[in-house]
Amino acid sequence: MGGDALDSATLARARAGDEEAFRELTEPYRRELQLHCYRILGSMQDAEDLVQETLFAAWRSIEGFEGRASVRSWLYRIATNRCLNALRARSRRPREVHAMTEAPEPTRRTDPIWLEPYPDALLEDIPDRALGPAARYEARESIELGFIVALQGLPPRQRVVLVLRDVLGFSTAEVAEMLDTGQGSVKGALQRARATLGARLPAADREQAPRPNSARERQVVGRFADAVESGDIDEVVALLTDDALLTMPPLPLEYQGHDAIGAFLRHRAILRGAPLRVVPTRANTQPAFGCYLPDAHAAIARPYGLIVLTLERDAIAAITWFADTGVFPHFGLPRTLRV
Repeated sequence: MGGDALDSATLARARAGDEEAFRELTEPYRRELQLHCYRILGSMQDAEDLVQETLFAAWRSIEGFEGRASVRSWLYRIATNRCLNALRARSRRPREVHAMTEAPEPTRRTDPIWLEPYPDALLEDIPDRALGPAARYEARESIELGFIVALQGLPPRQRVVLVLRDVLGFSTAEVAEMLDTGQGSVKGALQRARATLGARLPAADREQAPRPNSARERQVVGRFADAVESGDIDEVVALLTDDALLTMPPLPLEYQGHDAIGAFLRHRAILRGAPLRVVPTRANTQPAFGCYLPDAHAAIARPYGLIVLTLERDAIAAITWFADTGVFPHFGLPRTLRV
């Protein structure tokens, strides 16, 4: 039986109330829908919640789905509009940002950015179809931390239009259909989003960053890990580019350059009182570390935060620190380390 006939038969069963048939139709898209929601919301946990809402809404409305659009497009329509609703609700309920106590004066203060890292392990099951032929961004750059941060600075409508058009490669007509709007509105939002993103993102130069898991990347990352575990802040600073940036979402603080970052790291090291232990992982296609702080009263180290590194040639261009250790299980990181 051909694929179209099988899909039609499965759809007919699903519309008749067959839950297994519904899972057959929708399960192949679960992981890419989660990544789609993550790009828009910046939160892995929120993305998973929205996928659950999307599938529940799809199940409730499956009888009315006539198959004029593909199952994939139908699910993306539901997920995208759920994300827009979540962003509206988020804007109505401002979230409190707790200031870091005794922090050195930052290079600059910014607006809070609500962001979580995304485990590379969850990217392995996403098929190539998740990026259509009309996509303007490569798979890797469309999940890198800098791109996700830049997306969060766009108004919600512009954000979803850019993701649907330039990341996923849906046509203008398809995006207009998903958002119940005109093609002119989509084109206008896309033009504004591209202009804003172009001003915020560095010029694309894929040769600047070592290839993932390459010898060049392992060398820089290995030196960084050794320096952190030995408490050698001078070595950490020596690995940085001249204009390297340290950020700690959602804290609205940025430290840029050797002096500012070095002063911040030395200050935090004094407060901790002991060097961190690190476990390598990967987030947003970039090298990352789960960080653990040794317990002064037991031979273990406890979760302390997660670092994501942005590399440029043979140096570190950005350090992003996530204090929320609740993401550790998603990265397969242990609850404690023996020291």
